[in-house]
Amino acid sequence: MGIHYDYKSTKSAKLMEKQAKREKKLAEKKAKRLAKFGEKKEEDKSKVLDASKPITLDFLTNPNKE
Repeated sequence: MGIHYDYKSTKSAKLMEKQAKREKKLAEKKAKRLAKFGEKKEEDKSKVLDASKPITLDFLTNPNKE
């Protein structure tokens, strides 16, 4: 009977520890994902072409693009 009494008295503390562990794990995964993919998103934004300008042969073949 001692085990059951101990379980009920520590149940909330164990649940809080599990929740904290789960949140810590998710935060680490999110930080890792942002570190991995964050740089690519910034590069993609700079490579967007202006839709109002026509695409010319000179624009495609110019090695000194802006």
